[in-house]
Amino acid sequence: MQWKKTPPELAATFDKAAPKDPRVVRKPMFGYPALFLNGNMFAGTFQDKVVARLAEDARARVLKAGAKPFEPMPGRPMKEYVVVPATDVAKPAALAKWIDQAHAYAKTLPEKTKAPKETTKKTTTKKR
Repeated sequence: MQWKKTPPELAATFDKAAPKDPRVVRKPMFGYPALFLNGNMFAGTFQDKVVARLAEDARARVLKAGAKPFEPMPGRPMKEYVVVPATDVAKPAALAKWIDQAHAYAKTLPEKTKAPKETTKKTTTKKR
């Protein structure tokens, strides 16, 4: 399956909707623009979509209202993420509301820390 790049205008719209929190980091996730707080991704783009990570109650509410779970590959939903409806992506205030809600949820998550690298001692066998 070939993925397509996020259109530049969507990436620009996504960037404008990002929270002004100085702790938020924008970096790519699988080559797509994404927003992180304390190491946790909370919003991003995927191809021509914007996705948001929401708390369970908020997620249930928006799914009932017609939002779709985020599935980067068919049949493989990404837990806690939903696709922001295209009608809301087209409205800057509505998109900002989705991203703010995801940002608020990210504030409740524990900080992600990098796991220490495990050093393994390689054993070599000498041929005699």
